[in-house]
Amino acid sequence: MSKRKRRAYNREFKLSVVERMMSGESVAALSRELGVPARLFHKWCGHFRRGGPQALRPACRPRKGFGASDLEPEDLVRARKRISELERKVGQQQVELDFFQQALRRVRGARQPSDGPGARTSTRSSRR
Repeated sequence: MSKRKRRAYNREFKLSVVERMMSGESVAALSRELGVPARLFHKWCGHFRRGGPQALRPACRPRKGFGASDLEPEDLVRARKRISELERKVGQQQVELDFFQQALRRVRGARQPSDGPGARTSTRSSRR
């Protein structure tokens, strides 16, 4: 087993590689030119697409997920407001779903099977 030291790449290097990849340069050519495995380029590109330049952290630092600490205060307020709107909407949809399920159960319970094909079903008349 080899004891080769891992190379650490800084954010600027990773960002320049990702920009070159996105501009259309060949990954294989970049790999040969820079002496870096192509799989790392694809990994960095994926991180960049998910989290932008902040996702390209140096290898020596633990990766942080995209969380509340990454947002600006006004972005956080907007996000919380949007979450509460969506939770309200989901709650309203659940109330409507419960109502229609109960109504369907009542309709099925009031309906009696017919005597045969073509025969009318016997339900209470809506006219009283």
